[in-house]
Amino acid sequence: MERVRPDDEAFRLIFAQHHRFIFRFLYGMVGEHDLAEDLTQETFMRAYSSMNTFRGESKLSTWLCGIAKNVALNTLRGRNREFPTIEINDQSVAKLSEGDGTAPDDYLLNKELRNVIHDGLERLDSDKRMVFILKLLQQRSYDEIAEITGFSIPKLKTDLHRAKAQMRQLIRPYLEVRDEM
Repeated sequence: MERVRPDDEAFRLIFAQHHRFIFRFLYGMVGEHDLAEDLTQETFMRAYSSMNTFRGESKLSTWLCGIAKNVALNTLRGRNREFPTIEINDQSVAKLSEGDGTAPDDYLLNKELRNVIHDGLERLDSDKRMVFILKLLQQRSYDEIAEITGFSIPKLKTDLHRAKAQMRQLIRPYLEVRDEM
């Protein structure tokens, strides 16, 4: 980071190395592709403008994820979102090519499952959602998550356990119906 402060090219390299991780984290937090892209840009703009606050005491990815967390939480406060329902005449199904190996009904079921998972994530409180995403989807260590969130490791483990239980409860009805088909 010392080299980045005066060097825009070095910051572009940091963006290239970390933007996918930050995007996936933000997408998990907000559940909308376009919004996650916007928030990823906002995260890196804030990081660039506050490079002088990075002290090097943590990993760069941890520092960036902390900024992304704040950007996501600020955006989510007071915001009501609905995930789209899948209609039988969904245009994305019509665009499926015959050679892609996915049957339209499987495509619809997979798309619906993704929506159910996103809906489940949305129902988790922000602490549990963040821990669930960082630990299970981003495969970060408890130490890294503690550094990003500022939570103790016992709290992280409790939140993760509760988030898993809540997600299982929310997704189970969908999976039972899907197995009957």
